[in-house]
Amino acid sequence: MDEISHADEELLAHSREGNEEAFLALYRRHQGAIYRFAYHMTGSASSAEDVTQDVFLALIRADSGYDPSRGSVSGYLFGIARKLTLRHLNRSRTVVELDERQDIAVLALTDIVNPMVDLMRREGIEQLRAAVLTLPKRYREVVVLCDLEEMDYASAAVALDCPVGTIRSRLHRARVLLLEKLTQKREAPSVRALKPARSLI
Repeated sequence: MDEISHADEELLAHSREGNEEAFLALYRRHQGAIYRFAYHMTGSASSAEDVTQDVFLALIRADSGYDPSRGSVSGYLFGIARKLTLRHLNRSRTVVELDERQDIAVLALTDIVNPMVDLMRREGIEQLRAAVLTLPKRYREVVVLCDLEEMDYASAAVALDCPVGTIRSRLHRARVLLLEKLTQKREAPSVRALKPARSLI
């Protein structure tokens, strides 16, 4: 077990004993990543806030079901976030439109360098966000965890409750789908260009 995982477990134990400082420390460590995951999955800032709050409320319950032998506190948090996010998506199938300022804020929070962020910079935040949101949920969640949050495959497998091989294959398929969607978007002729000009007479 690495030092971060061990520290998280100690903070969780103290949190469940009513130690408010331990809970706040645990919250500060993981709140940003959980919020970003829920945000990228739902496209809704308010849903992401609700999910984040519910995740940490669930975590401090004595019967939350966390088992150190199955993975890290971080992986467990993402597992809870995934269930709550899917519940939100099933409850409301409409995607909330986000303004550009929110998208820039989420990119700043991510603060990572990987192929997905390079793609985001090339294609534009709005276009990539829209493409991610159109992915089926099983592909969207692996992109968010592995590419945007840089979670390793083993931790993602724990969070999503599936084998590592499934994570790899879904991630590969998700990246292919994203590239296809973005390529089609670039190559699609403008609707305005096809529409005849309205006569002024």
